[in-house]
Amino acid sequence: MNQKSLENMELQLSTIFFLFLSTTVLLAATTTGQQTSDDIDTEFIRQSCESTRYPDTCFTSLSNYSSAVQHDSGRLARVAIHVALSNATHMANYVSNISRDAAEQNNNTTREFAAISDCSSLFEDAVDEIKKSRTEMKRLGLTGESVKFQLSNVQTWMSAALTNEDTCTDGFQKVDDGNMKADVCDRVAAVKKVTSNALALVNSYADKISA
Repeated sequence: MNQKSLENMELQLSTIFFLFLSTTVLLAATTTGQQTSDDIDTEFIRQSCESTRYPDTCFTSLSNYSSAVQHDSGRLARVAIHVALSNATHMANYVSNISRDAAEQNNNTTREFAAISDCSSLFEDAVDEIKKSRTEMKRLGLTGESVKFQLSNVQTWMSAALTNEDTCTDGFQKVDDGNMKADVCDRVAAVKKVTSNALALVNSYADKISA
């Protein structure tokens, strides 16, 4: 193979290597950019959760929605309400089933049954109030009413839902300690955290709108 052929081969190899290196660098830059964007969205949720009463629970329950939130306080509040509704609905079904089972077994004269029955009713109300909040958040700016007024409705309903959840556990104060009481109160405490966080994020968003 003559000198010119060797030079041509070296040039071809150099060109191929350059193209490979350029493609690799471009892919790496693109991937890094995507990771940075995801990190920014996740960090936004983390920082926003600092305004809540239960920041760890807030971040854990909402961080998976970072791509949907995209650094938007309004979207974050809507997602938080969605999560609160999911938890409250699950709890409402749980206490409703316990109440129904107790009634079928004729255990409906005890303080425990009365507390469970009241809790079931309270959670039904809480679910309704969170549903109204979710609907109102979807209608922000679309009804002819001021966004500030609509957010005040959401704040009122979410606050009422939290009060109902609090009242549920209050009803167990005179119930003797036992597995049922402990289980229900622990579950309600977890639901209250996400409802409280959702309300706090709505409040933060409302403050930004008012500013």
